[in-house]
Amino acid sequence: MGDQVRVLVTGPAEGAIEAVLPRRNRLERPAVANVDQAVIVCSAREPVSSLLTVDRMAVEAVHENLAVLLCLNKIDLLEPGEAERVLEPYRTAGFRTCSTSATAGRGLDQLRRELAGVVSVFAGESGVGKSSLLNALRPGLSLRTGELGAWRRGRHTTRHVELLEVEAGGLVADTPGLSLVALPPLAPSALAGYWPDLAVLAPGCRFRSCLHRDEPDCRVKAAVAAGELDRGRYERYLGLLDEAERTYRRY
Repeated sequence: MGDQVRVLVTGPAEGAIEAVLPRRNRLERPAVANVDQAVIVCSAREPVSSLLTVDRMAVEAVHENLAVLLCLNKIDLLEPGEAERVLEPYRTAGFRTCSTSATAGRGLDQLRRELAGVVSVFAGESGVGKSSLLNALRPGLSLRTGELGAWRRGRHTTRHVELLEVEAGGLVADTPGLSLVALPPLAPSALAGYWPDLAVLAPGCRFRSCLHRDEPDCRVKAAVAAGELDRGRYERYLGLLDEAERTYRRY
């Protein structure tokens, strides 16, 4: 969804596609093209989102030159201060964030401002409330939403990608929930470049080819040890680095 085409008008309300124009960007999952930003929706309760999946999505978005907005939904279910603890590592990394509750109507004004005037794609695991947020942002839309399954994971309710107009004047692609997101085909040495909080530290490493894993005089590892870099984010980077090495050998 999202391809732009050149059309030859052949009559009233009639036309023929002459060409599909080059894509500015393209995401594999969700399958969309020519969008401005990725809104990665997650939740810390019912269900608990996988931050590894969140980080995978962020890597793919940065790889495709998309702006990233991390939206933590269902904050009405959280204890005081819990939303800040989840979002702070991402703010420190340089991502824009917002916290919302589709059911309680909290944080929707900020989300509207973030969506205004751009084409966004909502991405996230099943059950985090993407369709509920869109229903709250555009009353009367009535997108189907679902209950959590017996294992407290979301069920897929959106079956296809659909481009929707929201009150703020932007367009949003609503997408099916995802559970598995593959990394784009990256050389292992390139992965940290799509990890903003590591990329800003990497010039301080002793070796230009540093993978920030076993090398001596690594500025990234020093930042983790000093509490300057979130350890959870760093450990998830190491996991994706191993995956990138396995995947890259296939190409």
